[in-house]
Amino acid sequence: MNWNQLLSGKRLGMEEYAERRHERSEFQRDYDRLIFSSPFRRLQNKTQVFPLPGSIFVHNRLTHSLEVSCVGRSLGHNVAKELMRKYPDPHIHFPEMGSIVSAACLAHDMGNPPFGHSGERAISAYFSEGNGKSLREKVCEEGQRWEDFMHFEGNANTMRLLTHRFVGRRKGGLALTYSTLASVVKYPYGSIFSPNGKFGFFQTEEATYRQIAEELGIKPVFGGFARHPLVYLVEAADDICYQIMDIEDACKLRILTVGETQELLLNFFRGARRERTLSIMEKVDDTNEQIAYLRSGVIGILVEECSRVFLEQEGRILEGEFEGPLMHGIDAPLHAAYMDCSNMACRKIYCAREVLDVELAGYRIFSRLIDILTEAVMTPGHAYSRLLLQRIPEQYDTRAPGAYGKIQCVLDYISGMTDVYALDLYRKITGMSLPGV
Repeated sequence: MNWNQLLSGKRLGMEEYAERRHERSEFQRDYDRLIFSSPFRRLQNKTQVFPLPGSIFVHNRLTHSLEVSCVGRSLGHNVAKELMRKYPDPHIHFPEMGSIVSAACLAHDMGNPPFGHSGERAISAYFSEGNGKSLREKVCEEGQRWEDFMHFEGNANTMRLLTHRFVGRRKGGLALTYSTLASVVKYPYGSIFSPNGKFGFFQTEEATYRQIAEELGIKPVFGGFARHPLVYLVEAADDICYQIMDIEDACKLRILTVGETQELLLNFFRGARRERTLSIMEKVDDTNEQIAYLRSGVIGILVEECSRVFLEQEGRILEGEFEGPLMHGIDAPLHAAYMDCSNMACRKIYCAREVLDVELAGYRIFSRLIDILTEAVMTPGHAYSRLLLQRIPEQYDTRAPGAYGKIQCVLDYISGMTDVYALDLYRKITGMSLPGV
């Protein structure tokens, strides 16, 4: 793979138009287009880890995505600065690498359903363990991939959301550049080639991704493609943010003590840097400010390290030979500190009562909504179905041919909901709540 081809301003659905001259670059326009999009705005009311809303501020999908975007921009700038020295070609879009990564970071969670990762698990469970199993034969008879539903993936749904032409919408979805779209796809293969249930696109978007990959010269591998190199930077930005910010949020919610939190974050500092950090902390009495200062320093350290790993491994990345996240290549003491945070999160945060309550609610709400809506699209002539189908926005194709298309229509609708909308719809269609009552 080569950088000149990998960094392209060509837009999906607008291929006949050449790159045009604007005050903003094509990649900056991607960023702005995402910021002003409805799916991005809806992230403000989607759970990241902890339930929303609450009296104490914790991250939602929107604030998380904005922070990941900031970190991704720094990673992109760091890498681009060194690559411009290595490849002094003014025609390569290296100066825009930060913009590409930051835009991809904004989009990386847009396909995730409400109620955090429990939403993904609830959808998968419905089709692998619940009533959805009865639809498997119909989908397979059509020659479609049942695995797309049985291992429902927010990453694949993001690709669909960004590229699919919903009813009444324009060709190419959000019409983003090929490079930004490729930088979002963390697992560039379909569900039937997934080694761990993770995949990057549904069967319906496979041809679109193949078109993007061929245009950018992304190396094909068995069952799919190598990652676009900038995926590693998007992934690193996400890894840095969610792990460190979950620790800070847990401290605010008193799931972790101030002492535990400070110890976890101080483990990233060594030698003179640690002494200097401790001396600055002594000048601040507010514990929240102390933790915010530590968090800022940790993010800076990890950005430096992930940038270094990417540049050292650039040759293998371009050959499609590098495996695993950049975080696995950082210096051993820093990796140990990062794993301490990860282990603490698994031990005390992700199994906290507040988090489990969201997961339990998500399972019940999603199972019921999918059940009712799927029955409606499968039996559109029934009296109740006709009423319910009027509730689904016109952009979702309830008349899609085949069981696969109808199920996908339901999942498009449900995964686009906010936590509050999903709960409100659940209450109304189950008769638990009535307008004006």
